[in-house]
Amino acid sequence: MPNKRSGGGLSTTQQAAKFLGVSVLAGAVMAGIALPAAGALGLAAKGSVEGFDEIPANLKRPPLSQRTTILDSEGNQIATVYSRDRTVVELKDISPYMQKAIVAIEDSRFYQHGAIDLKGVLRALNKNAQSGGVSQGASTLTQQYVKNVFVEEAGDDPTKVAQATQQTLGRKIKELKYAIQVEEELGKKKILENYLNITFFGQQAYGIEAAAQRYFSKHAKDLNVQESALLAGIVQSPSRYDPVNDETEATKRRNTVLQRMAEVGDISHSEADQAKEKPLGLKVSKPKNGCITAVKGASFFCKYVEKVFLSDPVFGKTKEARAKVWNQGGLTITTTLDPQAQESVQASIKSHVYKSDKVAAAATLVEPGTGKVVAMGQSKPYGYGKNETEYNYSVDASMGGSNFGFPTGSTFKPYVAAAALEEGRPPTQEYESPYKMPYPSPVQTCGSAPWTNQDGATVENESEEEVGPYRLKEAMAKSVNTYFVQMISDIGLCPVVNMTDKLQVRQGNGEKLPERPAIALGSVGLSPLTMASAYAAFASRGMYCTPIAIESITQKVADEQKSLEVPKSTCSRAMSETTADTVNTLLRGVVDSGTGQQAGLSDRESAGKTGTTDERRNAWFVGYTPNMSGAVWVGSATQKVKMTNISIGGVYHPLVYGGQVPGPIWKDAMSGALAGKSVESFNLIDIPDGRDKDKDKGDDDNGNGDGRGNGGPFPDPTFSIPENLFEGLTNGGNGNGGRGRG
Repeated sequence: MPNKRSGGGLSTTQQAAKFLGVSVLAGAVMAGIALPAAGALGLAAKGSVEGFDEIPANLKRPPLSQRTTILDSEGNQIATVYSRDRTVVELKDISPYMQKAIVAIEDSRFYQHGAIDLKGVLRALNKNAQSGGVSQGASTLTQQYVKNVFVEEAGDDPTKVAQATQQTLGRKIKELKYAIQVEEELGKKKILENYLNITFFGQQAYGIEAAAQRYFSKHAKDLNVQESALLAGIVQSPSRYDPVNDETEATKRRNTVLQRMAEVGDISHSEADQAKEKPLGLKVSKPKNGCITAVKGASFFCKYVEKVFLSDPVFGKTKEARAKVWNQGGLTITTTLDPQAQESVQASIKSHVYKSDKVAAAATLVEPGTGKVVAMGQSKPYGYGKNETEYNYSVDASMGGSNFGFPTGSTFKPYVAAAALEEGRPPTQEYESPYKMPYPSPVQTCGSAPWTNQDGATVENESEEEVGPYRLKEAMAKSVNTYFVQMISDIGLCPVVNMTDKLQVRQGNGEKLPERPAIALGSVGLSPLTMASAYAAFASRGMYCTPIAIESITQKVADEQKSLEVPKSTCSRAMSETTADTVNTLLRGVVDSGTGQQAGLSDRESAGKTGTTDERRNAWFVGYTPNMSGAVWVGSATQKVKMTNISIGGVYHPLVYGGQVPGPIWKDAMSGALAGKSVESFNLIDIPDGRDKDKDKGDDDNGNGDGRGNGGPFPDPTFSIPENLFEGLTNGGNGNGGRGRG
């Protein structure tokens, strides 16, 4: 029975035999002798050693994963993201001291031996035999490089990483064969360059450039002798010799490297002694990884860009393929984000809503005619602490938003009006519009079965004084609920659904809108990005363009730079120019003399619509100019806060209206975003008022009202959604109201 030491390991004799076997194997490999899977070395365990000839001839060297840089439309950096913080550099951009230091301490005979250093093997054999353990290895830099390639290919898969680093003779034989191949193909200088770019230096830094930046805040080419020695020493054990957490141990290791550099003649002994006396001189730069570090509050836009990349087939047919490209990194992504617009949005939100408020705000700006998302911000910062959230309130659930989006209230009414106009109803269309009425029944759907009001559900206006008849212009300005319910009953649900389909209006969970009359009042949950993109179609005279966030992408692979295909906005006609012009005229009236007066811009034409939902759980303003569209939502992500008797941004509000809180946010955001931009005009049409002179209700010809639903600034109606009126919605028509932390 073999003798073992007390620790259960191999005896000195067995250690010697094992290393002798490795050296014999190395000699055999060098001689090109094919070895069987089990043979003279007694390596009989199946699978422990492959036949040398059976090992694939070519080492697969995957491109090194690198950091990805995300830029705004003007080329300014938004953030860097990476699975490996690495920047690949050429050997000429690495300090000569660093090159000498790593060779001296890891493989001092690197330039004298081939892929395998037989003298090193024998030296290690002698040392380990004397110590009774494995105190010294014999891997060359080339072999270490090959092992790092295996680890890099394993990625973040712990099982594959374990397989790539397991201490078996089978892996050692693979390493030896591939080391021979690499020596023949690359040569010493390229191997050294590759090694310095692939190896791990601790503190999340992969490769010498990232390490130089992390520990000394400088480029690899600028490292001096003592800095180079410190970094070279870390490689053997990044945790043990971490200078950030153990300065004493790191200093000892650095000095060992300096001594070795002197012994091999890279520097003089006096230079080594002088360098040993110097402090470490750390100037640590903290890792800056991920969208959480994005500038100008663009963290959520950054995450949106990442979600787009990981979900769009243009970047790979499967999610695994897309994730591989993303994790590979080396990307420079130029986005559509306008830094001026983004800064304006974030400043406006910050001035009107505090991150500690019970409610949150989110705003998104989109460019009509191109679909470019130019700004995206919210009041709850990206993060995981108090008053922070990882959920992006501006987008759908699939892009990192809430489960269902947020009910939009009366901001949905322009879609109903556009559908009716497309059906041939005139802009002077009149309905009785009583203060309160049952939902009309039956109402035609796209299917064979009409919707019926089986429960006798009713709908009412905000004020008892809101009694028709009304025509479309006045009904839109005052946001009269019963008018639009009668309109949807008149034209049927299918034209409305067809219109929202053309505008790609989907619920926050991705589902189509339910065919129920209550959608006229904004009962379903939508996202600000969906609303801003749909309203942009009005601004561009009926052309809807899908939102895009990425302008271009280049990827660095090894020494080559290539361009990647990116998603393009698809524009299609959603309505006629006449319909869009009519809606623009109607919504211009909303900000001129209706519920959105507090949102109107003073230096250019604007149009928009206010919205407030059941029990004031959500408030919206969605508006646009001919060259920019924006949506602002204010509410609780959990849908549990009723915005009555509430302080928002330090201002007390007995009742929150869409024109009163979201409106000013929109106004300030748009004003800053459009500053210096061209002033364009709508193609307005003449829509007669047609009101009876004896039924003025306190609203004069100039739109001056009494502030109670009669053309003044606050008559933005809420509504009550009868329980079970339509499927899948509770809490004011929004399911659980999303997952965001409120």
